[in-house]
Amino acid sequence: MFSGNMPQLMAAYNQWQNQQLYAAAAQLTEAQRQADRGAFFKSIHGTLNHILWGDLVWFARFTGQSMPTVAAGELLHADFEPLQAARIAMDQTLIDWAASLDADWLAEATTWTSKMYGFTQTVPRWVLVQHLFNHQTHHRAQVGTLLMQYGIDVGVTDLPRLSALFD
Repeated sequence: MFSGNMPQLMAAYNQWQNQQLYAAAAQLTEAQRQADRGAFFKSIHGTLNHILWGDLVWFARFTGQSMPTVAAGELLHADFEPLQAARIAMDQTLIDWAASLDADWLAEATTWTSKMYGFTQTVPRWVLVQHLFNHQTHHRAQVGTLLMQYGIDVGVTDLPRLSALFD
């Protein structure tokens, strides 16, 4: 599935973990997913939306595609099914994109401006690609905690376990 580079590994891990997370979240009712649980993005649904939003923002920065038109805390998808479909599509997009990256592109510096925090920074692309995947992991952990509050375990999340999928 991947040839051993970090972006490909993280894209595969991202897809695997999102499949588990969405399968766990699907066990809840829409009302449970949308209930304000006191998280930064309020609900499971809000946090899942934010993860997708972050992916779309970073992917747009990397590729020149259009940015999402909603702000960080606003919903891209009001209902779970379209959100899940968009997540599946984005995961495949990230896998395909990661397979196209090479060391020269990753080493090039990129200047970007955070609209959320109001700063501009220039760093190598590999740092920003790693951030894209780290951002997902951070917020998936929040959703995992919210799911555990309902008694739902998302399952194994350890990166080395991903290799079992390729045996």
